[in-house]
Amino acid sequence: MRPGARERSHGIRCYNREMRDDLRGLPALNAAQESLIHITIPVGMLQCNCSIIGDPLTREALVVDPGDEVTRILDLLGRRRLTVKAIVSTHAHIDHVGGLSKLHQYTGAPVLMHRDDLPLYQAMDVQASFMGVLPPDLTEVDQLLKEGDVLRWGSLEAQVIHTPGHTPGSVSLYLPNDAGKITLTDKGIKMEAEAGAEGDARNAENGSASKSGEAERMGSEKTEIRAPQLLSGDTLFKGSIGRTDLWGGSMEEIMDSLRSKLMQLPDATIVHPGHGPMTTIGQERQVNPFLRPE
Repeated sequence: MRPGARERSHGIRCYNREMRDDLRGLPALNAAQESLIHITIPVGMLQCNCSIIGDPLTREALVVDPGDEVTRILDLLGRRRLTVKAIVSTHAHIDHVGGLSKLHQYTGAPVLMHRDDLPLYQAMDVQASFMGVLPPDLTEVDQLLKEGDVLRWGSLEAQVIHTPGHTPGSVSLYLPNDAGKITLTDKGIKMEAEAGAEGDARNAENGSASKSGEAERMGSEKTEIRAPQLLSGDTLFKGSIGRTDLWGGSMEEIMDSLRSKLMQLPDATIVHPGHGPMTTIGQERQVNPFLRPE
């Protein structure tokens, strides 16, 4: 990564909240449903949760935190016939950005990151030495994220929330409850049905879904959204929060990010952390020892 990151769009539309326009209308034909493609795949030795979020009609997708195992990520994209419109890093720790360069090379999609994490990304050799691994290749960051940006691809949108504390430039992505609310055409319904059949065949090949360990290793898929969604990176976990004892970490900042921003989201918000299982804002508000009401 060279200083002075380029800021380009390459198909992903990034707006400041004050400049947002209404989502473009899609042709009404048959079935209206709230739907998106959401694939979560744990990658790398630290099992970072890489997320693929796609529009089932346009097949445009966002890839979040491709930390490693880019071949597996590309395979999932190909199986679902998804075109990557942008690659987003919630923060610049090595386990979340190890696959950025390779995925960018294969897809041509722009890389997005918060400005405050650029020094951490540029220090990848130091991070690699700390972990005892070889440093991954770096790529240029094409677009710098900031609080209030809105990313749009297909009919979907994600709001950027700056949540410093784990790292200075940590961000969370919030998909409101109407993200993915689309009207499918006949073609769109057929495409989604075919994609579902492919998923069933793949599950049969990989063994019973009841084998939870194997299912978690291979990744999980969700194709409908009826509640707000939050990709929290390493800021919020199920029953815990991100560590603050690494470079740029701050307990004061992460608690402010959690209490003044993430805990202001609806209780029904489904949280997809950077590691481990899903949770909800409401559950963490009640049982997370760091967040329980005093």
